[in-house]
Amino acid sequence: MDLYIVLNLAPGASPTEIKAAYHHALLTSHPVKNNASQPTPGIAAIKDAYRVLSSPALCAKAKTDHDQLKRPCPAQVISLADFDEHGADAWARACQCGGPYAITGAEMDRRVHLVLCTSCSEVVWVGYELAEEE
Repeated sequence: MDLYIVLNLAPGASPTEIKAAYHHALLTSHPVKNNASQPTPGIAAIKDAYRVLSSPALCAKAKTDHDQLKRPCPAQVISLADFDEHGADAWARACQCGGPYAITGAEMDRRVHLVLCTSCSEVVWVGYELAEEE
């Protein structure tokens, strides 16, 4: 969950804005004061968001961790042997959505393993070994 969303803040908020948003979020999440039709994050999420955003070191670490999570995570590992050859230097395989996964020899030379379906954007890890040149 995005810490700024938990506290209803814009990224780059000042320490004063973070503290005010923290107190406001605690008040609006209080079971007695909360309007049942307005879902709010739990108290633990609010406290954690404040703890991280009010500490420059923890905030920097959270940003690094968040950026690393943006990398695609493969849905499965598929051997190149399970792909069909398409031309002299390309291989393809159907995704469960019906769209294709495709990889070329040039991509394998660059050691690309993560391949995206062109229809649904699901990612698979293609397993292969490069032949050693003599």
